[in-house]
This record gives sequence, C-alpha cells and structure tokens, in this order.
Amino acid sequence: MYIRVTSRKNKDNSVVKYVQLAHNVRNPKTGSPQANVLFNFGRLDRLDMESLRRLERSIRRFLGEPLDPVEAPKPELLSCRPLGGAWFLDQLWRKLGIDSILKRRLKEREYRTEVERALFAMVANRALAPLSKLQLEKWVPEKVVIPGLANVEVQHCYRAMDFLLESQEDVEREVFYAVADLFYLEVDLLFFDTTSTYFEMDAWDDEEQDLKALGHSKDSRPDLPQIVIGLAVTRDGIPIRSWVWPGNTSDMSVIPEVKRDLAGWKLGRVVSVMDRGFSSEENLRILQRTGGHYIAGERLRAGKPEVEEALSHPGRFRTLQENLEAKEVVVGHGEARIRYVLVRNPAEAKRDAHTRTKHLEKLKQKLAKLKELDGEAHTKAHCALYSHIVYKRYLQIDAKGNLRINQKAVKAAERLDGKYLIRTSDDTLSIEDITLGFKQLWEVERAFRTLKTTLELRPVYHRKDDRICAHVLLCWLALLLVRLAEVETQQTWANLRFELEKIYLVEWESTDGKVFQRTELTQEQTGIFSALKLPEPPRIWDISLPKGQKV
Repeated sequence: MYIRVTSRKNKDNSVVKYVQLAHNVRNPKTGSPQANVLFNFGRLDRLDMESLRRLERSIRRFLGEPLDPVEAPKPELLSCRPLGGAWFLDQLWRKLGIDSILKRRLKEREYRTEVERALFAMVANRALAPLSKLQLEKWVPEKVVIPGLANVEVQHCYRAMDFLLESQEDVEREVFYAVADLFYLEVDLLFFDTTSTYFEMDAWDDEEQDLKALGHSKDSRPDLPQIVIGLAVTRDGIPIRSWVWPGNTSDMSVIPEVKRDLAGWKLGRVVSVMDRGFSSEENLRILQRTGGHYIAGERLRAGKPEVEEALSHPGRFRTLQENLEAKEVVVGHGEARIRYVLVRNPAEAKRDAHTRTKHLEKLKQKLAKLKELDGEAHTKAHCALYSHIVYKRYLQIDAKGNLRINQKAVKAAERLDGKYLIRTSDDTLSIEDITLGFKQLWEVERAFRTLKTTLELRPVYHRKDDRICAHVLLCWLALLLVRLAEVETQQTWANLRFELEKIYLVEWESTDGKVFQRTELTQEQTGIFSALKLPEPPRIWDISLPKGQKV
C-alpha cells in the first residue's frame, strides 16, 4: 500500500495533479501488477497536508514507533524565486480572457512553441522588471516563476511579437469588450492624447525606416529620432487602445484615424484633452476641422481679452467634489462664442497664498540688501534678482531705476490662487464632464509616465518598425493590467509590486525528493488578491520524487 501522485492534462494544456492511496493487485488476465485506488486525497495544490501528518502519527502509534523519528531526512534549499507578482498578473490576464483570445487566434496557426505564454512573459516583464527580449532567456528560468513556462528563447519572443502585431485589431477589440464587461467601464466619454519616445543610437537611416523620424519632442530631445504614441483611456485612466505613428506626425493629423478606428466599437464620444501648452487658436481650429471636440486648458497669465473676461465674470462656484468648485462662463455671441469653465480648488488656493507669502518675505530681504541706485547703472545683483524665475513676476523698476515690489502684480496673482480655466468646443458636455475630463488629463499623462518609467518603454532595443509597434503593444497590455490593479485596489503599482514580489516559491530537496512550496501570505497580500477576486497561489506548488520511488 502506498501514496501516489497522478497527473491529468486539461484542454488548455494546464496540468492538474492528484494524490491517491493505492495498493497493487495482480491482473488475472495479464498477470501484471495493477494499481487499485483505495482513497482519493484530492488535488495536490489543494491538499490538506495536516491530515496526512495525522494519518502518519496514527500509523506510528499503532506500530509502537516513536512519533518523531530520530533521523529525519534533512531538506536542502535549492532555489528561491519571486512568484507573487507574476502569479497575480497571470490570474488577471486569465480573468480578462486574454489567454483565451490569443489561443483562439492561434488555432489557425501551427506554432510549436507556447506563443501565448511567451507573450505573457514579455508583458509581465514590462510590469515587474523591464529587460530586453534577449535578457528574458535568463529572467524566465532564473529570476521569476511564470506559470506554465519554464524557459523561453529570444527567437520565440520575436515570433510571438509578430503574431501579436498581425492580430492587433482583433486582440485590442476583444480585450476592450472583456475589460468593459468585467469591470463595468464607463465608455460614454473617452479621452485621447499623444506622447513621443526617442531612440538613442549612434547612427540611423531614415530611408529604411518609416517610423523613426525627427519631430516635436515631448521629452525635450529634438536631436534624436522618435515615434509618436497615442492612447485612448476611460475616465479612470484605463487604456483601451494604443497607436504608433512616425516621429514627425502632428497631433492634429491623427484625430480622423483615431475616430475611424474606434467607430465600430460602439463607444460614446471621443474627446481630445489638451494641456495649456497645446491649446493655441491654430491647433484648436485644425482639430475642429477634423470633426473632433476638445477640452483644453487656457493660460491664465496670457493676457487674452477672452480670458480676462472669463476671470472677471460674475457668478457663484458650484461644488463638484471635495476641494473642487466650478462655474460655467460663456464669452462672446453667435459663432464667436467661447464656452469656458472656471475651476477653483480651495485647498490649492491656500497653498498658493502660503507659497507667495514666503516668496515675498524672501524678496523683501533681498531688496533690503540692494544698494539704492538713484539713476546709476544696475549692478549684477539687481539684474540677477530682476531676471529670477520666481521673483521677477513681483518686481517693477521705479523712476530712479530701483527695484520695488509691484503691488498690482501681487493682487493679480492673488486673484488666480487655486484656479484654472478650461475651454471646450462641445456644448453637450456637462460642467462635471468638462472639469473632471480635464482633470482626467493627469491620468492620461500618468499613464504615459508609467509607460516611460515603471514599464520602461525606452530604451527601445528594436530597429525594425514592426517590432517597435509590437513592443508598444506589449507595453499597452502591461499598462492595462497595471492600471486595472491600481483602480481596483486604490494603491499604486509600485506598492502592489513591492508587496507581491515578497511571495516566493521555495524549492526544497531531500532524499525523499523535491518539494516546491510558496511562502506564507501576509494580510496585505491576501487583501490584494481579494480586491480583484483572484485566486491565491497554491501553498504546495509541486512534488517530485526520486526516480523509481513511490510516495
């Protein structure tokens, strides 16, 4: 009589192991021994190990043997790799059905490698420890536990990337519908913005590449070739689609393509949200000619007559959220009318006032140290103070050439404390949508920051255009998983990753075989899995016995 471990392979190629109590009987027809199962203990990953220990102690008591053997096999620690982060992302990946979406597409192909697992490994790498595709060959078997993937070769990664790019449109659409259904996304209003990322290289041939090009750099590197990346996100900053264009593409020219690509998705309006630096009159006119609507910030200190009229317009602010008040202002008449929303943050207004008071106190001290000129030429100290990036807005020069605090400028600054002005071309949007929509721009920009920093979009190690586009797609999938985790847990991915990566898979070996066991979960780790309704990793991952030995 003995305990044995059997395996069963499911349709999705996952393997489930079962623990059974059996004994051998002789087959009367063949004469060979045959296992007869007396009791099923259940699945290995859900096994109650304590029940087996109780059975062991009961047998020892019956045999009159000591409960604690004098010489037990001493286990040896062979390896210890992070498990929690990859397991969490994999369970979220499966919950969204991305594995099924890819496998349905793969049925038409005859790949001999685990393409879906290779794609997940590359996505997980972006979120956990961004590396080049070549370095994945060491990362997968040595630095992480990827469920269902023991190792990967770089050529398999490239083939998987080619497949992903070929299936981009279908994958993006199906992933969007799956996410929208599972997490009840609000998609009546989508926000679109672009960014750029550059390539650091010794030499590049612009004749052989369609994407890499010099253009307006949002990373302040106009000297380097770049690509332009677009993202459409929901109110919560969930990215639902990405685009890649040549580096010399203007933001205005891509709006028709974005609207065309999203037309069949049964979505609501797609609104371009732009910051103050992009909202010139020329840009806004170009945008409207393409049939798009916008929400754009206005420069409060630009001195435009329309802005001054909007700031001085009477009316009460309406509270939208805590520390967020707004009122609608319409300037002009007929076709020349402009719809504004003036927003005020009371908490920010207090901070602005406090900061200005500190600046004025320091400015008074610096002015007291300056020599009175009485018509003489300015000294270096006068010039340095008058050109100071902070103090110059509060200074003026009197008739004798001396620097004085400009009280009118101080009053004008007080008038702007905690305020910002938003302009929109859509008369159907509510004040809430306009205000929170512009605030959502921070979420879009945060998504771009996550792409460039946490997920390390650059440096891009690929030279071919197709591989560059596939790389951006992998980053988009990683960003999707990361933002869903952040929204559902209300924690940053940096905190989530730090906590999850403390879950390890430990490999023990003794004369009785090998055991793969995860570390105990903390309350914080359990809460993360619970927030997204994801299963925790099994306590006993696997058991392997010496060759020819039965448990």
